[in-house]
Amino acid sequence: MHTESKKILIVEDQFVEANNLQMILERAGYSVCSIARSVPIALEIVASEKPDLVLLDIFLRGPLTGIDLAVKLNERNIAFVYLSANSNRETLESAKATRPYGFLVKPFRETDVLVMLEIAWYLHQHSLEAMMRNTENPLRPTEPSEGIPRPGNFYGIIGKSPRLQTVLNNLRIVAPTDTSVLVLGESGTGKERIAECIHELSPRRAKPLIKVNCAALPANLVESVLFGHEKGSFTGATERRIGKFEQAHGGTIFLDEIGEIPLEVQVKLLRVLQEKEIDRIGSTDTIKVDVRIVAATNRNLEREVAEGRFRMDFYYRLNVFPLLLPPLRERREDIPLLVQHFIEYYSAKNGKLIEPLAHDLTTELINYAWPGNVRELAHTMERSILLTEGKKIREVFLPGMNPTSGGDKQQVKTMLENERDHIIAVLRKSEGKIFGKGGAAEMLGMNSSTLNSRIKKLGIEKETIFKKS
Repeated sequence: MHTESKKILIVEDQFVEANNLQMILERAGYSVCSIARSVPIALEIVASEKPDLVLLDIFLRGPLTGIDLAVKLNERNIAFVYLSANSNRETLESAKATRPYGFLVKPFRETDVLVMLEIAWYLHQHSLEAMMRNTENPLRPTEPSEGIPRPGNFYGIIGKSPRLQTVLNNLRIVAPTDTSVLVLGESGTGKERIAECIHELSPRRAKPLIKVNCAALPANLVESVLFGHEKGSFTGATERRIGKFEQAHGGTIFLDEIGEIPLEVQVKLLRVLQEKEIDRIGSTDTIKVDVRIVAATNRNLEREVAEGRFRMDFYYRLNVFPLLLPPLRERREDIPLLVQHFIEYYSAKNGKLIEPLAHDLTTELINYAWPGNVRELAHTMERSILLTEGKKIREVFLPGMNPTSGGDKQQVKTMLENERDHIIAVLRKSEGKIFGKGGAAEMLGMNSSTLNSRIKKLGIEKETIFKKS
């Protein structure tokens, strides 16, 4: 980004903060065309100066707020970044609806401002380029790059559905860059495979891909695992430990379940993103690291921000390029492809020769709710293949069915009824335990918060779980 050619308008009614921002920007080579302290004045400056980007306080004196101005900026296709010390849910939702290019939370450091401007400009340029392509030919399909496998099996990601193809097209765009990626989606949708694919298609492919399950890190050892420690730095530190970020130097680090990271560690991860450096526990030396971050979560991070469990600045620094994976129930047309893939894979793995699945059984799988998504389908097909004698699968053993019953087929239930029955069966098996080892969430391959949400939605009560048959 050539800073000297970019004009920025500051809309801020606090004199000291506005002037501090102006000094930060001008030191970095930006041109501050003006400072406006109200929406009407800002609109006049926008009309006359035509700024490239606006730094916009949400709360301004007068009847009109920064959110009102944001609506007008969107009409003129001018990028803007919000400035605010307020992060309550109602304000966040209203501000988010205007599609800002980022948030800066007061008080902010010079580095925060400059990094956020780089992100905002990158996203705005990408948006403009996409708009131009659509204007030139709105019906032109996106062509895969040369050497990329055809849709249906994209580096081990199976499916041709429009929802999945949108994700893969965006993946092709972001993979060759160094941009941070946030992979969102329910448990079992394939977030780890997406991270692997991003690494494999990047210039860092020859360097390490280090995976970290943040949910599995003991609270008192998170910093040690991520950043390392020196011998004797705390009780039990009997030798120097190299952290995950140092191990990933030159490559990619995949932070799975990033929503589980404590607030105090989020601050240090933000520093890694911005400064590209870490400190081992017990060391006085700063270590430079060149690492690309891919993070994933099945949590609603915007809700976590609004409720004070996730830092807003860290969220917007991670959320430069989000990829939202659809659940399997929203791409049912991919189920036959996935079924055939798993038949071939598990047949070879178990030394069997299994024929393609019959149409009626495939239809049964298509109509199932799949609360555990692709992971649950994989386990179902593996189980069905292991229980099959001969070459033909005559029955698929969906969760909750007894594979040894041999009786007539069950009466057809709705997808929600099947899901409800299955969750109840697993809760009974875990004796009502949801969290931790041996809990229902672990058995289902789901995050415990996701399972709690499904239990509430399906109206499963404690009395239902422990009711005698």
